[in-house]
Order: sequence, then structure tokens, then C-alpha cells
Amino acid sequence: MKDFPNIRQVPLRPPDTVMRLARMGAMFPTRLSFLRTLTRRLGQEAASVRRPVWQIDEHGFGHAVYTVVFGGNHYSLVAVSTDLPDEARTDRVIATSWDTAYVLYDGVPDSAEIARICKAAPKQEAARFTERDLVLSRANKSVRLFAHVIERLRAGEQPDADLIRSTGYLMRTTAVYGNGKFGIADRACIADRPGLDGPFMAEMLTVWLIRGFTHDLVEHVGGATLDCNLKRFLGVGNSTGLGMAPFLVNHPVLLNNWMMARETALARVRALVHLDARTISDIIDLAGRAARHVSEWKVPDTAHQKRIDQLGCDWQLVLNHLTPDLLDQPNALDSLVRWSEELSLDVQELLVALLLEPFGDLVDGLTDCMTDPFGAMALPFADTAAVVDQIEQHCAWALRPDYESKAGCRQFWYVSAAKEEPRLGDRFSEPGAELESPLDIGRRIKALWQDLPSVPEPASTFLQEHPEHGLALMRVSCAARYPYGEIRDNLIGENCLPIDMLRCKLAFFGASKFDPKSDRWTRITLC
Repeated sequence: MKDFPNIRQVPLRPPDTVMRLARMGAMFPTRLSFLRTLTRRLGQEAASVRRPVWQIDEHGFGHAVYTVVFGGNHYSLVAVSTDLPDEARTDRVIATSWDTAYVLYDGVPDSAEIARICKAAPKQEAARFTERDLVLSRANKSVRLFAHVIERLRAGEQPDADLIRSTGYLMRTTAVYGNGKFGIADRACIADRPGLDGPFMAEMLTVWLIRGFTHDLVEHVGGATLDCNLKRFLGVGNSTGLGMAPFLVNHPVLLNNWMMARETALARVRALVHLDARTISDIIDLAGRAARHVSEWKVPDTAHQKRIDQLGCDWQLVLNHLTPDLLDQPNALDSLVRWSEELSLDVQELLVALLLEPFGDLVDGLTDCMTDPFGAMALPFADTAAVVDQIEQHCAWALRPDYESKAGCRQFWYVSAAKEEPRLGDRFSEPGAELESPLDIGRRIKALWQDLPSVPEPASTFLQEHPEHGLALMRVSCAARYPYGEIRDNLIGENCLPIDMLRCKLAFFGASKFDPKSDRWTRITLC
């Protein structure tokens, strides 16, 4: 992280508090989230989108091109809409056809490039792409809402506002691929580009442009314009499953940098001694907006809706507590965070998002610290005594669970050959544990600790004799440098809920209206 010696901050919340699944599963998007960073930059540049190509028929099939100048470079979304039979529509990664397909193109494509992309994009993984193609995506219609909006527009009416709010999108993506997948440009090709240098910026730009296309498409087929206030509720949906969860485990430096930026932002805000009258008013207004957001958050799952309803009730305690007199006291925000520690994790993390919002000048620069340009810098150990010391100082969380008990190792991660996606199996009732993916970081660190000799020896000698501990040794070496890099829970225990990992990552993307379908996948809305 960059050093800002002239900016005051309180001590950061410790990793043992922050890096727990239950808290990660209560996170909300903040102004540091990637979509917020993107739209802030677009606004600062007064970026505008033009649509040089619109070859869409009256049924909504064909292709279109959207071009935006961003960070001094031209980028174009080529959108292809096809006639997909209802029986062929599925959100699974292994699907081979979709309602729409997209490529974010580096520059402005000519007719030959548009023709190439229109032929390749609907095939997705089965096609071939070039280094001019930056992001590859596809999306399916929310059939009920899409049809409803068109029907209402054709009748000269606006769609039902409650249905718009409850669904939140006209289409939902089933993948947004970047970083060199399937022959598209490697991340290194754009990593230094202004505007695209932050995490997932090209992917977020793609989603933002897709949103505009979905609005244009439904208005074109419906023959009328959607009310702008209704458009604000229509983002881009996404179905996210277990495939996203291993990312946080496999990218500890990125996870550390994201969390470190967020916690540093909170620590800076908490260090403010006095608030002016305008800021006090803004905080109180934002708390009211948060209450409205929670009241409009409706999901079919009864258990999760009960949790949302409870958050709404608990948030009323915050609203009652947030008086102008309270916020006019010295160190009011630090006191507020401490007061919230007696409330639920959902309330605590919504409050974190709220408190970062008014202080862009203080925290927005931290988004420059959220990439991982160098990879993990694991320092070698002098001897095994140093390894023991490092584990006991920075990885004590990994030593607590009993990984030998059935409850402690009930689940195992693997990649399904049939579905080509990460999956979780039950070690004691399902086959495949011999193909387990190495996401059991805590168990591996404890196994390393148990095998370390009582008499110190060179770490290199130990590793030669025990090569199976290579991964654990690397993660232990990184622990001090990247304190927020490990999820401090047992990821193979029977109580591990992958949905907590999904929500954490999606909150950093900028997702809202989490709609869990189980503890292993969720729908969300972006933009």
C-alpha cells in the first residue's frame, strides 16, 4: 500500500475480525467498488457514448456497436442479438447459445472487424479471438420482464414499477471474460491504460455498455421510450456460482489489497475529529437512502428475506441514533463504529459503506492501491524455527480447527469434469475426494506446523524432504506482508458457506440486490 504520512487514521480493524466468512458475507458495495470507480472516472471525463451502428430488426435481432472515448482511448462494444428458443436458454457455463453476445473492442472496428466479431461472438469459447478483443461476454433475457416491458411500451404505457424494481434487469450475463481467456487480449496489454488500470475495469466498462444496449433494445422493439426514473432501476443481472469462490483463495495479494484499501478508508474516516454541518446532513440523508434501499430489496428466498427484514428493523436503531447532536461531537464517527459493534454484522457492514460515502477526497485515491502488479513476494525462511514463529504469530487461526473430525473436513472442493466448474462435495457420501483442489489453506498450514521438527534445520532442507508443504510454506511466508490475504475460516468444514465468499467479491465489483438461490449461488444486479 502507498504511504500517506500526513493523513490521520485510527488503527485498522484486525484481520481476525475482518477476514471471517460471516462478515465477508455481510459486505456491501462502497465508493471503492470497481463499478463506482469506473463511473466516477467516466463522469470526471464527461465521457459520452455514441452508437455508430444499429443493425437491429423489428424483432430485436441483429447487431449494434457502441463507442466511448475513455482515458484517451476509443473502446467499442459490439453487441449481437440472436433468436434463441426458450428451450435452449440456460445460465449454465456449459451452455452453447445465448440471447446476446458481446465483445469489448480496442478501438473502433471497421466493417470487416464487425463482421468477424458478429460471427465469432455468439460462439463464445468455441470461437477464435484476437488481441483487439478485450472482453468477451454473453447474456440472456429476463424473459418475463423483457416481454412485459415491450408489451407495455407497445400499448403506449410504462411498465409496472414494482416489477421493474423487484427484478432489476432486462438481461443477466452468464460470463464476463477478460485477461486473455480464449485468445482475447492479456491483462498486460491494457494494465497501464488510463481508466483501465484498476481491477476489472475493462470488464466493468463492458457491463456498463451492455446496460445501455439492453435499454435501447427494449425501446426499439417496444417502439417507445422508457421513463428515465424506471431506467435507473434497470441494471445488468448476473448469476454467480461456485466458480467465483476459489478466486479469493487463489489470489491472496489481490484480496489483501482490496481489503486493505477498504479498511484504510474506514480508518481514515474514523480519525476525523470534527464534521461540518453539510457533512452531518449528508450522513443523515444517506442513512435514510440506505433504509429505502433495504426496504426495496425483495428476494424469493424466505430465509434471506427474513435476514433483510431484520436488517431493516435493526437499521432503524441506526437512524434513531444518528442525530445532528451526536454527529457534532468530537470523534463522532469512531464512536459510531464502536457503538455498532453490538449490532449485527449486516448493520456493521452497511454502516461501513455509509461512512465512506461522503469522504471521496479522503478515500478515493486508495483505489490506486487495489491492483496486484507484482504477484506474491514470498520471502525465504532462514530455518524451520522461523517458520514456527511466523505461523504462531500470523496464522494461529489455521491451528484452531480440528481438520481430522468429520465436521472439520466434511466438504472438499473439486472441478466438475461434466460442468467445467468448481464444485463442493461431501467427503463422506460422495466420490472424488482424491481430485480435491488445494483450497484447504488452513488445513495445509496446520499440517506444515505439525511436521516441523523440534530441532531447527534449514527451511530448504525441510522442503526437500516434505515437498507436499510447498504451498503452505509460501502462504505462511506471505502472511505478515499481506495480513488480509487469507480467509480466516475452515473452507472445508461443514459450516463453510461459499455464498459468503461470493458476496465479498461481488460487493467489491459493485453488485447490489443480492438474491441467493442457495448457499452456493446468487443472482445480483450491476450498474
